[in-house]
Amino acid sequence: MDTLPETRAHSPLTQRYLDIEAELGASNYKPLDVMLTRGERVWVWDLDGRKYLDCLSAYSAVNQGHCHPKIMEAMIDQARRLTLTSRAFHHDQLAPFYEELCALTRSHKVLPMNSGAEAVESALKVARKWGYEVKGVPDEAAEIIVCSENFHGRTISIVGFSTDPAARHHFGPFSGGFKRVPYGDAAALAAAITPNTVAFLVEPIQGEAGVIIPPAGYLQAARRLCTEQRVLLILDEIQTGLGRTGKLLAEEHEGIESDLTLIGKALSGGFYPVSAVLSPREVLGVLKPGEHGSTFGGNPLACAVARAAMRVLVDEGMIENSATQGARLLAGLRGLGPDIVAEARGRGLMLALELHHDAGGAKPFVRRLRDRGILCKETHEHTIRIAPPLVINQAEVDWAVEQFQAVFGN
Repeated sequence: MDTLPETRAHSPLTQRYLDIEAELGASNYKPLDVMLTRGERVWVWDLDGRKYLDCLSAYSAVNQGHCHPKIMEAMIDQARRLTLTSRAFHHDQLAPFYEELCALTRSHKVLPMNSGAEAVESALKVARKWGYEVKGVPDEAAEIIVCSENFHGRTISIVGFSTDPAARHHFGPFSGGFKRVPYGDAAALAAAITPNTVAFLVEPIQGEAGVIIPPAGYLQAARRLCTEQRVLLILDEIQTGLGRTGKLLAEEHEGIESDLTLIGKALSGGFYPVSAVLSPREVLGVLKPGEHGSTFGGNPLACAVARAAMRVLVDEGMIENSATQGARLLAGLRGLGPDIVAEARGRGLMLALELHHDAGGAKPFVRRLRDRGILCKETHEHTIRIAPPLVINQAEVDWAVEQFQAVFGN
């Protein structure tokens, strides 16, 4: 097929900003050629006045929609009163945040952090400490099992157990203590567990890998193996959690409960970096004062924003809407041109199109979608991720399907 150029004509202001980014910024991102300036619900506008349906949601950080007025109100109100104390002192937003988050997720303990990667790093530390002090693993011998094609962040320890060459190349040496097994293969997980295994870290659906859904029963099998072998099951729900898949947490699709659950992104509705590690008392109970912390983790502004973000998620029926509109959107995507689209897959509003490898790659199609007012992003060359905010309505879903049909045929 014909391909559109990587860039397009812009206003002088947009071009000036693009030039400054190229000159002064580190080149660790290659964004789609669009300069956004405003957002509302599922819509965003660029500096040149074009309007788009956001089908990425900042990788599920804006599940509640752009600039949700109730979250904004909570943020402004708290910012006028108190923003940061550090955890050297108590503040009046932390206890309500704990209480409401535990009630929502049926958790017993919360460790508040900022970014998703910090939540993952915290869970790894906690799992090792639990292994030594509770399970009785010999010092420095703890093993954590992870999956191939995983994505848990960009820190040194995390990229050390990644299978993505771009994430690893020239960032070593890496820390040890990790084993990789194929995703979705319960037999491989069983074979990898040893007496020194303290945890299995896994995404319920692999997001960055291309919205890869494991075989039915895989998480149940993982839960059973971890229970039998006294291994912590750590579910990274930073992308899948908080309604994205049509359930509050993706673990609910298989009726299981993890030992540690990691949430972030939509925990603030896109207003502020907020993440958390959730667990039963036994696991997070291994942490003692001075052993772990964060200057900004659990700060008053973060807690107030997260409380509002959780409240609107439930009160406005966003989780149920994700299931309903996700099914409608997936049905529309499954009708796209079979000569180009090999598969449409997903759960809730966490969806992907897998293109035939002879279709010329996903990037040209992403640019065509952009020019029809749809913003999404390719991953792994042949896959397009589609994840609009959970507030999308039926008319907007149907309009989006029309744009996809115009690009891919039906």
